[in-house]
Amino acid sequence: MLTPPRTVVRREGGLYALERALQRRGFRHVAGADEAGRGACAGPLVAAAAVLPEGKRGEIEGLADSKLLTPLARERIYAEVVKRALAYSVVIIPAAEVDARGLHVCNLLAMRRALASLPVGPEYVLTDGFPLDGMGVPGLAVWKGDRVAACVAAASVLAKVTRDRIMVELDGQFPSYGFSEHKGYVTPEHNAALSEHGPCAEHRFSYINVANASGRDSRPPRSRRPRSLTDPSRLGGEVVPDLDPEAAESLASELGAGS
Repeated sequence: MLTPPRTVVRREGGLYALERALQRRGFRHVAGADEAGRGACAGPLVAAAAVLPEGKRGEIEGLADSKLLTPLARERIYAEVVKRALAYSVVIIPAAEVDARGLHVCNLLAMRRALASLPVGPEYVLTDGFPLDGMGVPGLAVWKGDRVAACVAAASVLAKVTRDRIMVELDGQFPSYGFSEHKGYVTPEHNAALSEHGPCAEHRFSYINVANASGRDSRPPRSRRPRSLTDPSRLGGEVVPDLDPEAAESLASELGAGS
């Protein structure tokens, strides 16, 4: 039996080498998927998927892992990805759903939704570190994929910029926490604000630092989010009903509509 020829990834291809190798094997539409906000204790989890065109049009100057870029560079590259991509999609999972389903489940769910929402069906899927089964096409989970594959880096930028914009919007609604600065990640300043004001509706109660600040740390992670939440920064102690996951996702989508 004849074995198929090996896929040769040419080192000189840099960030585009893996996609170009797959395209030479006949996989024209290679989709990359990545997320932003997995390590944050507040705000949504955002996943994105992108398919870049073949050739020079798919090569975006300065494209790299979003975490290595300045905010200004991310915004510029975001605009280029949106302009040049054959297809892209962004999915927002609100904090309430992360608490209800668990982080890992939501992480995989978000990337699946993003890939399924692409208007151009991918022929091969590359993901950043997490394998996705049952996509109906071949795929590969790549360690530090946003530094290895251009389509994953593009998805990383889409997810990061979308999430950062949402966190800036939330900072206007919940000004006591500094969301526009730390974007909901765990920092000494964020923990100090949690200790002083307690959590708000956008915090993830399944995270131990939020649970400690809320006094609900003795409960299992998925039952820590209360049925009603107090927003100390805006409502002076008035109780705000917590949103169910679908309503919360709709609200988060509206906040990210500018993305």
